[in-house]
Amino acid sequence: MRIGVYVDTENITRNGGRGLRYDVLREFACRDGADALRLNSYTSFDSERAQTDEDYKRNVRSFQAALRDFGYKVIVKRVKWYVNEDGRRFGKANSDLDMAVDVLLEARNIDRVLLATGDGDFAKVARALQNMGCRVEVVAFDNVSGELRREADLYVSGYLIPGLLPSESRGPEWGEEGSRVRGLCHWYDPLKGYGFIRYLRFFTGPLWVTDTKRQDSPYASTFVHSSELQRAGVNTAELPSRQVVLEFTLLPSPTKPGDLTAQEVTVVPRPVVREPRAAPVGVRPAAAQVGVRPSAAPVGVRPAAAPEPVSNRTD
Repeated sequence: MRIGVYVDTENITRNGGRGLRYDVLREFACRDGADALRLNSYTSFDSERAQTDEDYKRNVRSFQAALRDFGYKVIVKRVKWYVNEDGRRFGKANSDLDMAVDVLLEARNIDRVLLATGDGDFAKVARALQNMGCRVEVVAFDNVSGELRREADLYVSGYLIPGLLPSESRGPEWGEEGSRVRGLCHWYDPLKGYGFIRYLRFFTGPLWVTDTKRQDSPYASTFVHSSELQRAGVNTAELPSRQVVLEFTLLPSPTKPGDLTAQEVTVVPRPVVREPRAAPVGVRPAAAQVGVRPSAAPVGVRPAAAPEPVSNRTD
């Protein structure tokens, strides 16, 4: 099985994926022993800013070097600055076309494509890839196009992939007692006042086996009481839900020794599912860029945080 991974770095960084672990993304893409034939990351670089901001220049170069260490080819789109009719300067560095062209040209040698983006412009690209015989998987976080999710053969929220985002502390490993994990409430009974949250323990097994009673399932399911959900501000009338990502701590059950339950529940910022819309006229003024924010990394996982991207779309 030959895999191609294409990362829209600007889109991912803007929409919940800041600090994404590119080594873990590669492991996820190659989870069934597949070979990574292509690993492309599309980034931007503001050469004008780099002339006066040494921190920005150093952070970007460090980030790009880390990507190359993980085996990614870094495709850099230089920011171009323009002046609109109001005299305001804005930056533009859109890599969508470059990424779409590359994946379509290289698809003939690839069996499976992973698109790391939530941009709805790639829905037609996904359809074209499928017509060429490729299986298409999508990984994204927030503001994910509904059309792209539906076109993909497999969509996985990046929040649910173990280790894909940096841990806030060096606590227990994902899935162990005392660890913080994320999952989806797949069953809830409002009369009984409890439900169950399903989460990925690991991603080496068949992701389509969601029945946690099967030994080959990579998923586990844990009990959650309605009081935990209510404290987190969850509208239980919406449960079960594939949209509400829950983060929680796995702690021992107070009533069933040996079992773990979901406690200290919080809601991960809910994705806004974007439907197709007309192409924008003009672009939005560029957002200010800042340096890389340090964050704790899980043991054995090397951090590679992207600098803040230049905004190049309009709402």
